Amino acid sequence: MENRKVYLDKHSNLLQLEEHMYPLVDVEKPNVFRNLFRYDEIPKIAFNDRIVPHSMPDEIWITDTTFRDGQQSRAPYSPEQIVKIYEYFHRLGGPKGKIRQCEFFLYSKKDRDAVYQCMEKGYEFPEITSWIRASKKDFELVKEIGMKETGILVSCSDYHIFYKLKMTRRECMEHYLSVVRECLETGVSPRCHLEDITRSDIYGFVIPFCLELMKLKEEYQIPVKVRVCDTMGYGVNYPGAVIPRSIPGIIYGIRVHAGVPSELIEFHGHNDFYKAVSNSSTAWLYGASGVNCSLFGIGERTGNTPLEAMVFEYAQLRGTLDNMDTAVITELAEYYEKEIGYTVPSRTPFVGRNFNVTRAGIHADGLLKNEEIYNVFDTDKFLNRPPLVAVSNTSGLAGIAHWINTYFHLPEGKQVDKNTEMVAMVKAWVDKEYEEGRMTVLTDEELLEVIEAARKRLGCELM
Repeated sequence: MENRKVYLDKHSNLLQLEEHMYPLVDVEKPNVFRNLFRYDEIPKIAFNDRIVPHSMPDEIWITDTTFRDGQQSRAPYSPEQIVKIYEYFHRLGGPKGKIRQCEFFLYSKKDRDAVYQCMEKGYEFPEITSWIRASKKDFELVKEIGMKETGILVSCSDYHIFYKLKMTRRECMEHYLSVVRECLETGVSPRCHLEDITRSDIYGFVIPFCLELMKLKEEYQIPVKVRVCDTMGYGVNYPGAVIPRSIPGIIYGIRVHAGVPSELIEFHGHNDFYKAVSNSSTAWLYGASGVNCSLFGIGERTGNTPLEAMVFEYAQLRGTLDNMDTAVITELAEYYEKEIGYTVPSRTPFVGRNFNVTRAGIHADGLLKNEEIYNVFDTDKFLNRPPLVAVSNTSGLAGIAHWINTYFHLPEGKQVDKNTEMVAMVKAWVDKEYEEGRMTVLTDEELLEVIEAARKRLGCELM
């Protein structure tokens, strides 16, 4: 105790006592946390009520894996599509580069062609990075293209170390460190992807490994990043939950006990248990500067943290968008639908066709009086998506009036309301449709035809 260093923590402004060193714990049998992860039972979330403090970094940002993890779960993008999406990311991230990096595969000629074309754009942000397995053969690809940084797969749970790699922890660590050292020898900054960290022995393998990485960082004077990969989505953000499932506990341990600075910590979440967004926000709150995302959450199995979600999480946590251009999100959704042939599920927040569409008549009435009542924020301002009302048997006069005003972009003074005769005529037709047994929402084309007939009958114009 007497020989442990006392230092001032720059975030809390409190004196801290240097923690004990954490040596590698080499074990003969794998620790697979069978008390938490019995395969024939639903995983358990246990608590020990050990709380770690918030430590939001001075600067936080988003990185993207659309062209890597996102591309593992769908048909490959063409080089032209990759370049176009990359241009969208550049615009979305704004002048401050809040979309900090994009990572790419390098294995096919098509992937490499896309990388070269994106490099030719000359953008500072998003920075172009790659991803490889921890093999010297893969590293040749990185050197050939001239990447400044590459991700390296360094699986860290005993599930992977013992069952997949067939190694001991010490053999595995030495193998990983040899690849990282080779990366550093040529001046390339490694980003170590700590795969399956939420089933790993945090203080028996992860922290000792990260301590060795920080030694290499000091030796070569080149940044060494760590990506905290919640590969199976087991992470939770509940205060007092035990590691390895506790995201606050993992981020705290890597930052404080392994000495990895916030700007070198990044979180990569999966959505198997619906927790990708909350875990990513939690990683920011407890000391990770970066969160790694995929556009629309497209990724392995249930997907990754949706990039568009973290844009709005950033704004909520920081009180500003820092000049991110959120209207680009809508352009991206339209591009995916029209050019790529991918339709975002209709109720997906911010991007789905129906994310700000209301069907209930009582809600439509409130929306007509004041859209703040039933719209999350000014979606027209931030996403070029004004709130809409779908017309059905529950829409009522107010819903039909709102649909007409919104669809035709009627200005003040020209807008209809539930007392307008045309609205009553349309409602009479709608009521008749459902009285005759209709079960579906009315289409825009049907409504336009009925409105046009009513307009002609009344001899009026809508504009």
